[in-house]
Parts: sequence; C-alpha cells; structure tokens
Amino acid sequence: MSNNEEVFLTKEGLAKLEEELKELKGPGRKELAARLKLAISYGDLKENSEYHSAKEDQSFMETRIMILEKMLIKAQIVDSSNMDLSTVSVGCVVILNDVEYSERIEYRVVGPAEADVLNNKISYESPLGKELLGKKVGDIINVNAPMGIIKYELLEIKME
Repeated sequence: MSNNEEVFLTKEGLAKLEEELKELKGPGRKELAARLKLAISYGDLKENSEYHSAKEDQSFMETRIMILEKMLIKAQIVDSSNMDLSTVSVGCVVILNDVEYSERIEYRVVGPAEADVLNNKISYESPLGKELLGKKVGDIINVNAPMGIIKYELLEIKME
C-alpha cells in the first residue's frame, strides 16, 4: 500500500477490519503478553522455543495492527445507497454467464482488503475485477487466465 493509496471498503468491510483491530489490540495483545511471561519463566531465552515463537507472533501481530491502522485512515467507504447501477463499480454485485460452460456466477466487486473468493467477493484489482469496472449489462468480458481467455457475459448489475 503506497502512502496516498485510497482503500475502498464497503460498510461491512470497514466493520470487519475495525473488529479485527479491536481484537488484536485488546485480547490479542493480552494473550501474547501472557505467553511471553510464561515463556520467560522457563528461563534461558537463547534456547527457549516458546519465547521465540511468542516474539515472532508478537512481531506479526504488531505489523498487522500497523497495516490495519493505515488502511482505516485511508478508507473510502463505498456508499451503495446512491450507486449508479448502469455500469459496474466497486460495491456492486454482478451476475455473469460463463460463455463456455453456460454457468451463472455471482460476485461482489470489492476493494483488495475485502476480497474473499470463497465468499464470491472479488477485488477490483483482480484480472476479472479490472475487466468488469465500467462495463454494462450485455457486455462480453474477456479475462486472461493461465489456461487461456475466459469469456463472460454481464447479465445483471445489482446491490446486495
């Protein structure tokens, strides 16, 4: 994330990141402090794998806290109440038809921080997301994939 890069989030995505930050700064830090205290009580820190593991976890957690804080400062909330559904934009839901397999697929276009393919949330920075932005119902979307070009027809744009 560059210094002036905006982070686009839905209201749900914002709430999820705020909750994660709250959890890390509260219970997460307390749990790690207890782990460190216990590991230190075992003595000899040079050979103490519990201590080194806890310190490594602490480093990862503090880094994640910093990343979340920066993301939340730069967050731009996608307001779905006045969204123009004539073209695809961040926050909308698209229904696509996989032309080759004649299969309907539904995705929500979100910012990278919220992307979760298992829950059908794709980033606007992903290959498919990039191709979808600005498209209209009826447009054909061609996505370069390792196995070749995948063609989708945009059937519908809606709000969740």
